[in-house]
Amino acid sequence: MEHSAYKSYVNQISRYPLLSFEQEIELSKRVQQGDSAAKMKLVQTNLRLVVSIAQKYKNSGISIMDLIQEGNIGLLSAASKYHYSFNTRFSTYAYAWIAQAIVRYIHNKCGIIAIPHRKEELLRKIYRTRILLCQENGYEPSMEEIAEKMNLSVEEIRQTEVYSFASVSIESEISNDSDKTVAEFVQDTRPTPEMKLMKEVESDNVEELLDTLPETEKIVIKNRYNFSYDLKVKTLRQLGTELGVSSETVRQMEKRAVRKLKVSASKLGITYSA
Repeated sequence: MEHSAYKSYVNQISRYPLLSFEQEIELSKRVQQGDSAAKMKLVQTNLRLVVSIAQKYKNSGISIMDLIQEGNIGLLSAASKYHYSFNTRFSTYAYAWIAQAIVRYIHNKCGIIAIPHRKEELLRKIYRTRILLCQENGYEPSMEEIAEKMNLSVEEIRQTEVYSFASVSIESEISNDSDKTVAEFVQDTRPTPEMKLMKEVESDNVEELLDTLPETEKIVIKNRYNFSYDLKVKTLRQLGTELGVSSETVRQMEKRAVRKLKVSASKLGITYSA
């Protein structure tokens, strides 16, 4: 019966077309003006994201439809708080809200089950690494990326996360000697000064500015500031591999390119916020 309801629901929400970044920005502006229809459209076009996240927790012992319902509550909260000035895709911003709602529901529903101390400590490190990678890269990291960051095998991560449904919630403390919780490490989507610079430069001047950079720095800026509005922004390491340099070299190239762009913008009479 539940499988039938789930299949029917997925078919129903699949009729909502995905939005472009420009459409999300326009809807966000309308939401800020109190347009409830715009908010509903932002929600409806991202219902598939909730299903995708809920699927990650399908082995928690809770009905998948219940998980989706709770995730939709998180999606509604995200739609209310999302602001076009964040300069990030709505799906990236909403991910943390949806996952938080689902994990909190699982935690409240299942209660707390005692697990070995070493497993509990490792779970905290995994959650902290996942959130930090999300902050750094702008998207939910894969299990392989988490394993690489922690110098563990994918199988070790997978076996440890089996315990997560019973013991870890969004309110869990990161470590025994810290009162900070997982919630405090949710991605900060406020734009940096460099992001504000790139956002406020008029689109018809962008290519002119980029043409003042060496080709490699141009590639770095286009990828790091997501000119193509990809859901997954390339990391410093990924760019370094493509360019044949270290991630630190890419970081320095990015800083150097931003300084050059500011100078070029000034010469061209383009104003920006520093």
